[in-house]
This record gives sequence, C-alpha cells and structure tokens, in this order.
Amino acid sequence: MTKFNELGISKQILTALEKMGFEEATPIQAQTIPLAITGKDVIGQAQTGTGKTAAFGIPMIEKIEPNARKIQGLVVAPTRELAIQVSEELHKLGRENRVKTLPVYGGQHMERQIKALKNGPHIVVATPGRLLDHLRRRTIRVDDVRVAVLDEADEMLNMGFIDDIRSILEAIPEERQTLLFSATMPKEILDIAKTLMKNPEKVQVKSKEMTVSNIDQFFVEVTEKQKFDTLTNLLDIHVPELAIIFGRTKKRVDELTEGLQARGFRAEGIHGDLTQGKRTSVLNKFKLGRIEILVATDVAARGLDISGVTHVYNFDIPQDPESYVHRIGRTGRAGKTGEAISFITPREVPHLHLIEKVTKSKMKRMQAPSYDEAKRGLQQLTAEKIMKAIQQSDLQEYRETATELLDEHDSVTIIAAALKMMTRERRQTPVTLTSVQPVSVKHGSKNKGSYSQRGRGGGGDKRGSFNRKGKQGGRNRKFQNKRSKSNS
Repeated sequence: MTKFNELGISKQILTALEKMGFEEATPIQAQTIPLAITGKDVIGQAQTGTGKTAAFGIPMIEKIEPNARKIQGLVVAPTRELAIQVSEELHKLGRENRVKTLPVYGGQHMERQIKALKNGPHIVVATPGRLLDHLRRRTIRVDDVRVAVLDEADEMLNMGFIDDIRSILEAIPEERQTLLFSATMPKEILDIAKTLMKNPEKVQVKSKEMTVSNIDQFFVEVTEKQKFDTLTNLLDIHVPELAIIFGRTKKRVDELTEGLQARGFRAEGIHGDLTQGKRTSVLNKFKLGRIEILVATDVAARGLDISGVTHVYNFDIPQDPESYVHRIGRTGRAGKTGEAISFITPREVPHLHLIEKVTKSKMKRMQAPSYDEAKRGLQQLTAEKIMKAIQQSDLQEYRETATELLDEHDSVTIIAAALKMMTRERRQTPVTLTSVQPVSVKHGSKNKGSYSQRGRGGGGDKRGSFNRKGKQGGRNRKFQNKRSKSNS
C-alpha cells in the first residue's frame, strides 16, 4: 500500500489526514490523487467504501483559495445522506486549509440554505434536484468552480438524474476539472465522459473477493474506550500462539504495544518509522515465538509471510474492504484454521455490513468478555496444563509430598493453591489510548428501490425541465427566469 506522504499532498492536508487517523492510501486514492493534483480529468471506477471521497476531495482542496469566499469546488451526489457524509469528510480534510464546505439537499428549508450560501462556502456538496433549484434562483453561482465531481454517477443515472447532470456540467465554466466516480460504467455515463470531460484518465479498482475459507470471522461491538480492556480480556481467553493486532496509525501501534507490555504481554510493534534492521529484528522474534503478539500498521505488515499465526485482531477496522482481506489473510495458512476478530464501534456497524457485502462473507457476533471471564480463562488454561501433566508425566516421586499436604488440607484447597501459583495473573495497569475517528460508510446505494415511490427521497425533488441558453464571455448567461416552488 501507498502512504499519503508519497502522493505529493500538502503538509496541511497530511496533518488533517493524521488527525483523522489515516496514513495509508487505498488503491483508488493512490491512483487518483496524483493524476487529479496535476489537473487531469479522471474517471474512477470503484465500489462504495473504497475511499473515493478523499480521492477527489484532496485534489479539490489543494486547488481552493481560502481567502476567496466563493464556490470553487462542486460535488454532486445522489442522496441527501451521501451529500451530508461527503460534506463532513471534506470538512475534516480541509480543516487545516480553512476550507468551508456546505451540503445542499432537498428536504431542508430553502431560505436556510440561501443564508448559508451567502456566507461564502468554498465547496458545495449537493443533490441534483436542489442544486438545479438554486441555479434557477441564481442563489448558487458556479462561475468560479474549478473542480466538479460526480459521485456515484451510476446511482444518479438509476434515479433518473442523467439529464440534470448534463445541465449542471454545462452550466459550469468549460475550463474546470471534472472528476467522475461510478461503480459501473453504463453507456450514458461513458457518453458524459466523452462529451463533457477533457481526455479523462481512467482509474479502475475492483473489490477483491474473499479467497480464504478456513478463517473464522468474528466482530465485537464496543465503544472506543472499551476497546483495550476488551482486547486484553480476549487475549487471556484465546491465548493465541501467535497473534497480529492491526492499528490504523503509527501512534496507535506504539500506544497499543506499550499498553500490552504494561499488562504483561510479550508484544512488539512495527510501522513505517522503524529502520529495516529494527523491523527485521522484531519479525524474527515473532517467527521464533520469543514474542507472542505483533502490533502492526497495514503498510508495515505488507508482504508478511509468517506461518503459525492463529489470531488476527483488527483493533481498528480498516477503511476499505481490500485491506480487511489482506489483514485477515495473515492467519489460516497452510491448511490450518485461524480466527479474525474485528473491533467495531457502534458508528462503524454500517461499515461492517459493507465489508461483509464486498467480501461475500459473514462475521459472527462475539460478546465482549468481562475481566472475570478473562481470569477464568487463564485458570482454565492452567487446569488444562495440570491435566496434561497427569496424563503424560511420571508423578511417583511427588506422591509422598502430595499425601502430606492432603493430611493437612482438603484436596480442593490444595488444587486451588496450585492453580493460583501457576496462573499468570494479569496486571491491571491503567492504559489510555488516543482516540481515533470511526470509519464511516457512504449510504449512496441505500434503499435504491424506494426512490421512485418517494419522489427520489432526499436527493431528488426534480421538478420541470432545466433550460440553459449557453455561455457568454466565459461566464454563464442568466438562467431562465421560470422558477418552480421548491420542496422544503
């Protein structure tokens, strides 16, 4: 995988990405960002959940002049849910650049939107019907748009917006940059690319299907604050021979490693800041079983080929399904079974469903164990060791001492004492981790079949035809003065 700092991104956006908890670019981001930053038109073919928003958002934000309080970037999305989520993500990406983003969609009061537009947002994320309403009213000016994005173009086609899209693109100055993203490429979308884009570069990312069937996949739904205690409790219960724990950032890996060591686990971490010598040393310790837990980022774990990994823990769920497949593929090798456990915060449940859909696999729910259950798990492990010793060892020379103990104490007390001595009591050292942003999934495809029954739901409110008479002097001529009452 590619790091964001290898893509020619400005320091401000790299800082924003770090605060969001992202270091590694998804395939669509790694391929699209360098092309779009140079000003090329791009057609991106990728499924929802592959990181498209940052793929088009980063190049768009790079071109914004913060001091010019006018709309310089325009994103058209099929539904209000998608428009809101894209706007939120662009806000986070552009925070360090002082870039203001505004979502505009049907179902919201028109007057409120007009007031917000007068405050001078740099980027507007809009649904087609409501955007056309504003263009008719001349409450949105697109004369200064430098970058136009069509997100989930095939969804907009399915919802009957294709003519609206053409009208919107024709209303924007021809010298703009156009970025189009679509999961599929039907003829109508390709026609837009041919007629309204300038020699677009095509980027195609196909979602991988799950190729390993001998991995049991589970998820645990926990809050961010509960994650670490849940992890250590699971480790005590599972007692993995070798385990890999994935964290999203270098800082996360460092904090997790220190926390696990503080609680008595043999753990070490690897990430991109380590020298090759240190990385090799840690991996050799892991392969030889001198450490039982490897904590890693996606980039650091790339190319790992270590047999005997029994468990993979996704402490932070990856931002795209491809990374999930790559991560859990570290276990269940050479005909052996493995377990993959993903920690999901309540806000990440939709992302879990997306991963299941793309990978065509189902994760089973696992309840977060308590500390008492973890202690019981450690005691059970000790009991199993005792049973193994009974079956395999010659205990004759220990019988005399055992008989003396039984003369003074009952058998249950003696066994309880042996269990206590042999069980590795876990140190409950307090550990606090820096929180990371939850991964969110876009809902552009949700309830697709219901739009025709509801007048296109949040995205639509398409009313009447939109007539545009062309351009004059490089700027838009006035839109036809015919207005229709807006659905608010």
